[in-house]
Amino acid sequence: MTRRILAPVALGAASVLALAGCAGGAPSAGSTSDATDKVTVVASTDVYGSIAEAVGGDFVDVQSIITSSSQDPHEYEASAQDQLTLKNAGLVIENGAGYDAFMESLVEASGTSAPVITAVEFNHDYPGAESHDEAHSDDASPSPSESADDHDHDHAEGEASGEGHDHIEGFNEHVWYDPHTIEDLAKDIAEHLGELAPDHAADFTSNADAFVAEIAGLEDSLGQVEAKDAGAKVFVTEPVPVYLIEAAGLENATPAEFSESVEEGQDVPPATLLESLQLIDSGEIRLMIVNPQTGGAETTQVEDEAKAKNIPVIEFTETLPEGQTYISWMQSNITALSDALTA
Repeated sequence: MTRRILAPVALGAASVLALAGCAGGAPSAGSTSDATDKVTVVASTDVYGSIAEAVGGDFVDVQSIITSSSQDPHEYEASAQDQLTLKNAGLVIENGAGYDAFMESLVEASGTSAPVITAVEFNHDYPGAESHDEAHSDDASPSPSESADDHDHDHAEGEASGEGHDHIEGFNEHVWYDPHTIEDLAKDIAEHLGELAPDHAADFTSNADAFVAEIAGLEDSLGQVEAKDAGAKVFVTEPVPVYLIEAAGLENATPAEFSESVEEGQDVPPATLLESLQLIDSGEIRLMIVNPQTGGAETTQVEDEAKAKNIPVIEFTETLPEGQTYISWMQSNITALSDALTA
């Protein structure tokens, strides 16, 4: 039985009321923290928190809801404390497309008036991305005054309901592994922060430019992998790293039903498992990438088979490893790709 490894947080009604009662002493929702005069940014995961820190620098206070590899954003149950965190946000950053569905509930329940940036909307494969780009032509960003109601309406139109979490058929929501998406996201974060803290707008723009330059360095490294190993077939137990391997010119050879079943926490159909094992035995697969935040009998079986065939197996996670920034993490992933293909 495939399962996700997670640590949900749930509070009882008494705890919710107790925390809600404390809200009167907390800073009111707005663009800055009363104590530090910094823009308070709340991110769904520490991945987006790291990007916000890079762009905001010394002028933001970033709080991430998911900060541990033991917490699965697909299944995370938000707490009353999370609700208070959202209530006091000046800017909210989420992934969207059902990946961090708990953020939808938090935005609504908290009553925050903070603008919400949704990362998937900057990905060209996302339904409605073309209209999003048109709306932001000439480097214009969404107005930070966008209401939570507008945000909820946009998502209601763009996402189809699926069991467990909203999911768009055929769309890979793990967009933080796509360098182009993150470039555009960083620029949009800078635009929003500049509206919220105009005195530091130039700092945010400068920081975003420096961050985008570092993304260009990642793309150079991906180009080096492509120059050496273009077309190499890779097996991924879940779709998490697909954007990055495609950017490196590699081919995702995984049977779609295998990775989709693992992502959804469902059993892999026996015929699909057999197909996957035969593919691994064929000698066509150069590399296997596993997600340590998900697991189950089928993923263990294909991983064991890959190791038995001397196929390199590496791990790509969904959250930021301790001590890493977004850029250093992505570079380490690219280096791991290159080293494994060279082995």
